[in-house]
Amino acid sequence: MYLSELKGDPAHLPEPEQQQPARAPRFTRKRAAYAALPVAGLILFGAYGLVGHDKAQADTQPLPTVTVSQPIERSIVEWDDYVGRFEASQAVEIRPRVSGALTGIHFKDGQIVRKGQLLFTIDPRPFAAALAEARARAASAATALSLAHADLARANRLIADQAVSAEEVDSLRARVQSAEAALAAARAQVQARRLDVEFTQVRAPISGRVSDRRVDIGNLVSGDAAASATVLTTVNALDPIYFSFDGSESLYLKQRRQKDASDRAEIRLQDEPDYRWKGKVDFTDNALDDGSGTIRGRAVIDNPGYFLTPGMFGNMRLAAGGARKALLVPDAAVVSDQARKVVYVVTGKDGSVEARPVDAGPLINGLRVIRSGLKPKDRVVISGVQFAASAPKVQTIAGRIEATAVAAAPAVPAPISSQATLAAAR
Repeated sequence: MYLSELKGDPAHLPEPEQQQPARAPRFTRKRAAYAALPVAGLILFGAYGLVGHDKAQADTQPLPTVTVSQPIERSIVEWDDYVGRFEASQAVEIRPRVSGALTGIHFKDGQIVRKGQLLFTIDPRPFAAALAEARARAASAATALSLAHADLARANRLIADQAVSAEEVDSLRARVQSAEAALAAARAQVQARRLDVEFTQVRAPISGRVSDRRVDIGNLVSGDAAASATVLTTVNALDPIYFSFDGSESLYLKQRRQKDASDRAEIRLQDEPDYRWKGKVDFTDNALDDGSGTIRGRAVIDNPGYFLTPGMFGNMRLAAGGARKALLVPDAAVVSDQARKVVYVVTGKDGSVEARPVDAGPLINGLRVIRSGLKPKDRVVISGVQFAASAPKVQTIAGRIEATAVAAAPAVPAPISSQATLAAAR
């Protein structure tokens, strides 16, 4: 009955209970920390593994290898370098000493002439005529003097007989003296006219190379005064030849303070690799130039073949002292560390590297002179300098320092401050 009633009357059926949704658990900071622990552990484990791997790899990486050698010791001669220009030891402008028409040229432009060689001829006829006139005047003066001497001799014979007065005798003596003076003047005039004739032949006053002619045959040349006289040509004396240069005050002081300083000079031209021209410094100016602070000097160079020409540039080296012992290393072994020069030296058995400051000198056949900072037994890094600069320790292999051949000089080499050469073995 109950069941049927339930089935027959749905309205009396009891309403089912309304289902409530499930509540999510609360996400607190404590639970978040617990949840992050496994992740943090994984991260730490991975980082530890990476660090350990890098450390193991670093421990097993080999040390860089460099080549070392002891510096070589040689006897050298240091030189100071100068740049200068060749000049003629004598330079003369050929000018006539008399005026007239040019009638002859007796040389070829640019040839070598000797002292006294005839170069030009000026028409001598006017001067020959003047010479003849002067000789005639001299002859007349000589005749007048002879007559004055005869008159005085007669007066002297008559004065004892009192046939002439003393006044007349004195007058005759004065006439003799005047005739003697006139004859001397006439003879001097003859000498002057003879010189004029001689000056019509213009000769070379020195030996050397003559320039080209400035005046052709047929032109009138002036020789009245030195300033206005016509320039016919020029002659330069080339053997010996001068090399003029300017030196700084520091180089001048260095040369003055060197007890064994030498005046021996060696010069090379712009296209020459060797210093083949030899000479010596024979002149240094008496004051430094106020504007540039340099002092002018001059060297004398033998030039028998007249190869050197005034105006040519050259590089001169002047010995800064006698031969001395010095240590040499490859130029590549010397590196710049800001304002100083250093070489890397391997010290101890563990391969420790030390940067050694040095006083570097000039180059000799590719090797750099070390004035101070190294010892003969030091092991200098000559190859692999970049590894020595970055690693505190290195592995070493033995090397050998050798000089390289001197390369030919460039067409226009850059001036350098100093250099050196190996002294001859004794």
